[in-house]
Amino acid sequence: MNSNEAKILTRDVEAAVVPVGTKVTLKQGETAYITQSLGGSHTVVVNGNMFRIDGKDADALGFAVPARPAAAAAGPVTQDELEKQIWEALKACYDPEIPVNIVDLGLIYDCHLTAVGQNSFKADVKMTLTAPGCGMGPTLAQDVQNKLLSLEPIDEANVELVWDPPWNQSMMTEAAKLQLGLM
Repeated sequence: MNSNEAKILTRDVEAAVVPVGTKVTLKQGETAYITQSLGGSHTVVVNGNMFRIDGKDADALGFAVPARPAAAAAGPVTQDELEKQIWEALKACYDPEIPVNIVDLGLIYDCHLTAVGQNSFKADVKMTLTAPGCGMGPTLAQDVQNKLLSLEPIDEANVELVWDPPWNQSMMTEAAKLQLGLM
């Protein structure tokens, strides 16, 4: 969702400055203009500066806090099924400045699963950013790790930011290019 809807913050809330990622506290009563609400997080402009507010703090904007995903039905999941779940979960991660998920942007280079027990896995993800100097890297990596750990069979998740090969627009899906007006 993209809009410029104004919301009055109902409480103090932690936010990350976009694009540098520095954590700050936005104060109750300030007006936040929502520029993007995707993947459970919200990008807002307050006093001319852009910030990312996590979904767990959506109540500060007057939204319901998203419920945690329900646990999958009991029983083992195949590695192929889990890989599909992982890619779907990663499609719920968004750069706060770009309204396209990080999978379609081509930022996820690799996801490797290792069994660590019965129906228990470790996920290792290699991802990049659209620009090496982007300060939002740790925030996006944490978002990826949180999405992975929300999946029942994932007990450990490691996310590594890599720069080789360097990201470029040709790594985006056709759908992403179309959405961004590049086709």
